[in-house]
Amino acid sequence: MDKRKENEMLSSKLEEYFRQKPTLKGTLVGIRVISGKTGEILIDHMGELRMRPASNMKLFTAAAALSVLGAEYTFTTTILTDGTIENGVLYGNIYIKGKGDPSLLPQDIEKLVKQLTKQKVTYIDGDIIADDTWYDDIRLSQDMIWSDEVWYYGSQVSALTTSPNADYDTGTIILSIKPSNRPGEEPIITIYPETDYVKIENKVQTVAHQVDEDALVIERIREGNTIIIKGEISVQSKIQKEWIAISDPTFYTLTLFEEALEKENINWSGKLRKETTPNNATILYEKKSPQLKKLLIPFMKLSNNGLGELFVKEMGKIIYNEGSWEKGLKVLKTEISKLGVCLDHCVIRDGSGISHVTAIPPREICNLLYHVQKKQWYAIFLQALPIAGEKDRMVGGTMKDRSFHYSVQAKTGILHTVSTLSGYLNLENKGQVIFSIMLNHLMDEEDGPDLEGELITWIGDILKVH
Repeated sequence: MDKRKENEMLSSKLEEYFRQKPTLKGTLVGIRVISGKTGEILIDHMGELRMRPASNMKLFTAAAALSVLGAEYTFTTTILTDGTIENGVLYGNIYIKGKGDPSLLPQDIEKLVKQLTKQKVTYIDGDIIADDTWYDDIRLSQDMIWSDEVWYYGSQVSALTTSPNADYDTGTIILSIKPSNRPGEEPIITIYPETDYVKIENKVQTVAHQVDEDALVIERIREGNTIIIKGEISVQSKIQKEWIAISDPTFYTLTLFEEALEKENINWSGKLRKETTPNNATILYEKKSPQLKKLLIPFMKLSNNGLGELFVKEMGKIIYNEGSWEKGLKVLKTEISKLGVCLDHCVIRDGSGISHVTAIPPREICNLLYHVQKKQWYAIFLQALPIAGEKDRMVGGTMKDRSFHYSVQAKTGILHTVSTLSGYLNLENKGQVIFSIMLNHLMDEEDGPDLEGELITWIGDILKVH
């Protein structure tokens, strides 16, 4: 049987398979499978149809960042002054200059302040100033929907930002809700890091009976940092945690710095404000982020949206001296076009895939995954992809609880009505094959992972005999 007829036969079998799945009724399904060695098309079903990729967009951002910035690239946060230190007094202003470092943690801010105590500073005769001008002041990507703004995956982007932990969920706090031991009482609500920058309104009641997870409603007032928690929590419930995005990550970081100064008993005479660091300022201390190759682990394995948008703005800054989505996406498109991606078939509007406008065909995802194999940084790119069934979350990532009959290393993607999976599938008789499965217009995107698992099994089984 010639290759064309074989592909037609496989496509017909795939259509028959779809008809047997009620959850796929009315769903757009795009699939392409190619040989990892030759790029030859093995299976195709609407592989040229533009579809929302969700977090499969991160494959493109990671590849572009490795090409432009390099695996060893680091981001920095710097403490500077335009004054002098005499007898324990710093005469002048302190500047906290952010250059996109996503790894700045609360404990790092405390270390920055301790650099002042090491120099015997007990009083600052000046202002505490945040400088976030490395990037522009547009905080949310162009297609962000309002309901995503409160959650960690929709956090605001700033060149000066703080993460609550080593997942590097930039510009967020961790909200913990612990039920009271007595029904009728309010639960105990705490945040990390502890800061007066965020206000909590506790309108929750502890109840004796079991309640659903959605019995708790969390809201954040837009353009502000008052978080309102309503509803019920069972006395038998475990501590519930949520990662909540805050408004204005720059001033959030500045406030954490102020609060760290107070803990070290360092006083000052001035105000908290934002401004560009003067050219004559002296560096007191510089903190570097982990290398890009290490940041790619939480980016790809945990599907960290904030990192994706920072990478885009950083590419714009480095190539065009403008840390914006416009310039960053221009760089991204240029780079992926060098990696076999036809831009004429793509609509790209962000770096993380949270956009509901970004649209890419399975064909172009497979093209990218095929061509990156030839790059010297391919091993780093591959290592960052989630590995199915690996329980260590920094290995299995978003696929740690997904098992297949075959070895799979791939990027997941979930949006409202969208589920995607693209990556590498290892077969004994075919070697490594590259696949992209894109499901759009699902009634429930939570059905997607199971459907993708069944499709991976179907693809593996059918290729074993053809």
